[in-house]
Amino acid sequence: MAEGDAELQDLYRDVLLDYFRSASRKGKVEPADCHSHGINPVCGDEVEITLRLGPQGSIQAIRYQGHGCVISQASSAMMAEALEGSSLSRARELVGIFKEMMLSGSERKLLPTELEALAALEGVRKYPMRVKCATLAWNTLLQGLSSPAAAGEFQEVE
Repeated sequence: MAEGDAELQDLYRDVLLDYFRSASRKGKVEPADCHSHGINPVCGDEVEITLRLGPQGSIQAIRYQGHGCVISQASSAMMAEALEGSSLSRARELVGIFKEMMLSGSERKLLPTELEALAALEGVRKYPMRVKCATLAWNTLLQGLSSPAAAGEFQEVE
């Protein structure tokens, strides 16, 4: 591994740890316009996503809670940070872009400004089982948005 690659990995590890430890956007929005719960049965990671819509239909507040590895919790925090204030259509678009990066390997230089911090998760793609940790919150949110009147449930499958 080249010295520059090692420095970049250290930086990304620090970014993920900072998000993991941060309490920003952790908790529940009550009352919530959308509530969804997701679980990865392979590793036991769980996440609950709640959000409230603003008067213009944008995401006024989004919170997460749950337990799991650094990757799943940091990804949840990054998602909440990136999507708060977005319209629902933009949020769905950003979820699709993130999942495209994680699942098909699109380059991080294609990430929109809102998702730039998520480049820290790019190295996770080398470990397919960990990709499910990184995408759990995003898939859980999509499930909740598909039926916002009812609480959504999402379960990763192998």
